[in-house]
Amino acid sequence: MTKKEIDLEVLRHSTSHVMAHAVQELFPGVKLGIGPAIENGFYYDFDLPEQLTPEDLPKIEEKMREIIKKEHKFERVEMDKKKAIELFEERGEKYKVELLHEIEDQKVSLYKSGNFVDLCRGPHIEHTGHIKALKLLSIAGAYWHGIETNPMMQRIYGTVFPSQKELDEYVKNIEEAKKRDHRRLGKELDLFSIHEEAGSGFVYYHPKGAVLRGVIEDFLKQENAKRGYESVVIPHIAKIDLWNTSGHTNYYRENMYFMKIDEQDYVVKPMNCPGHILIFKRKTRSYRDLPIRYFELGTVYRYEKSGVLHGLLRVRGFTQDDAHIFCREDQLEEEILQIIDFITYVMKVFGFEFKVNLSTRPEKFAGTPENWERATAILEKSLMDRGLPFEVDPGAGVFYGPKIDIKLKDCLGREWQGPTVQVDFNLPQRFDLTYVGEDGKEKTPVMVHRAILGSLERFIGALIENYGGAFPLWLSPTQVVVMPIADRHGPYAQQVAEELRQNGFRVETDLRREKIGAKIRDAQMQKAPYMLIIGDKEEQGKLVAVRHRTKGDLGTKALAEFQAELRKEIDSRA
Repeated sequence: MTKKEIDLEVLRHSTSHVMAHAVQELFPGVKLGIGPAIENGFYYDFDLPEQLTPEDLPKIEEKMREIIKKEHKFERVEMDKKKAIELFEERGEKYKVELLHEIEDQKVSLYKSGNFVDLCRGPHIEHTGHIKALKLLSIAGAYWHGIETNPMMQRIYGTVFPSQKELDEYVKNIEEAKKRDHRRLGKELDLFSIHEEAGSGFVYYHPKGAVLRGVIEDFLKQENAKRGYESVVIPHIAKIDLWNTSGHTNYYRENMYFMKIDEQDYVVKPMNCPGHILIFKRKTRSYRDLPIRYFELGTVYRYEKSGVLHGLLRVRGFTQDDAHIFCREDQLEEEILQIIDFITYVMKVFGFEFKVNLSTRPEKFAGTPENWERATAILEKSLMDRGLPFEVDPGAGVFYGPKIDIKLKDCLGREWQGPTVQVDFNLPQRFDLTYVGEDGKEKTPVMVHRAILGSLERFIGALIENYGGAFPLWLSPTQVVVMPIADRHGPYAQQVAEELRQNGFRVETDLRREKIGAKIRDAQMQKAPYMLIIGDKEEQGKLVAVRHRTKGDLGTKALAEFQAELRKEIDSRA
C-alpha cells in the first residue's frame, strides 16, 4: 500500500465513525456493528428498531456535516478488556461486547470523538474537520458476521475523498456504472435471465445471449487448438471417492453439492481437474508425450451464500475455459510463459487492460512447503521474464498450489477477477500420476491449472459493462438490422437479409409498420452496429443505405461492397 492509499483508508475509516455517530444521534436505540474502510469508500452495520430508506441518507449526511464542523478530536483510549466489556454493556452495545469476547488480548483500544465511543484499533485522522468531500451512497442488508442464522443488520455505504473534484468524478463513474449494469442491460438487450423459481445463481441464456457466448466459445476453441490443446468433455457428477483423493472434500467441502445414487455418495463437480486427471491416467505415458494439454469449456457448480449472488458475476453454476497441462518439471517454465503470452493476447483482443497478483500459500494447504516454494518461485520468475509488474497476495493461493491471478480493468477503471494460472505438485502425487522418464524410471509430472477468461459468466458480465452493451461487430449478437421504409420495400429487404445470412452475418429484419425514425431508434437502443435502410432508390438500384450506430449515415452502397467491409471489420476484431 502506498502512503496515499494508507491516508485514504484512514480518512474513510474515520468517516465511518462519524456516520455511526450521526446515526446514533438520529436514531436512539441503535446498536452498532462494524464500520471498516473498503475499496472506494466505507460502510457501517447497524441494528435499528426501524427500517432505513434512501430518504434517510440526506438527513444522516446533514448530521455528519454538523459533527464535522465541530472538529471533534479522535482520541485513542487504552483499557483492560474487562472494563471495555463493562462500558459497552452499560451502553447496550451487545455486538461490541461480542467482538470484545473474541479478542484474545487483555488490553484493547477505543476511540472517542465528541461523545461518541467505538471499539477500534485505529489509526484515525486528527479531528473530524479534516473530512471535506463525502457522500452516502446506499443501504443494504447484511447478516452479522456474514452468517445467515445471525441477525440481519442494516448497512449504509458511503464514500469520501480528499477533494470535491475527486468525489464528483467518482459519483459520475457510479452513475455511468449504473447505466452499464450488466443485469439491467441483460434484460434490455434480451441476453439472459435468472429465475428464482428454478433456483438462485443459475443463468438462462436467451437466444442473443447464447450467440454472444457462442462467439466467445468458438474463439476460445480455435485459439486453444492453435496452441496444442486437445479438447475433452467430462461428466458433471462423480463418486465422492474421487474428491476424497483430490482433497476437495477436506479443503473445499462447504462449497460442494452432494447427492446419493444407488446408495453411494456422489458430488456435483466443483472443478474439472480430477476428471482431466483420470483421462491422463488411463494409459502409460512417456517423457516424449509431454506436455499434454487438455482443454474443456467445463461447467462446474459451487455453493455460494444467497447474499453474495450477483447477476453473472457471482453464480452457483458457471463454465470455465479450463485447461490442465501435464508436463515435466524442466518444461514448466516454458509452459507458464506460453500461458502468460496467451492471456496477454486474449485481453488485447477483448479490449481489457489488466493487473497481476501472485497468490501464495494459504494457512490450510496440501502438499509440502518445499514444493510450494518451488512452484511460487517459477511463477514469480515467469512474470519477471515477461516484464509484468505484479503484487504479492499473501495466503490467497488455492489449497493445492500458488497461482497468478489476473484482474481485468474496464473502461471505468474497475477490476474484475479473470484469468488464473496455478502450479500444482500436489494432485499428481495424490492421484499417483507417472510418466516413464528418459532413464526408463517412473517420474511424477507437474500439473498446471489454467483459465484464460476464468468464468465465462463473470467474463460476459464484465464484457457487457465494459462496452455498455454496445459490443464490437464481431461479438454483437445482431450485427445488422435491415429496415424497409414502407411495406412495398419488404420483399427486397428480406432478400437483402437472406443474402447476408447466407454469407454468415447475424441479421434481423424490422418489418413493422412503424416510421423509419422509430425503427432506427429501436435498433440504436438494441445497440445494433449497423442498420440498412431500404427505400425506392435502394430497391431500384439494388443498393443499401448504411447507417452506423455511432457514426450515423454512411451513404448508399452496393450490397457486395457493404459485405466486404463487414467481413474486414469482423476479421480484424476491431
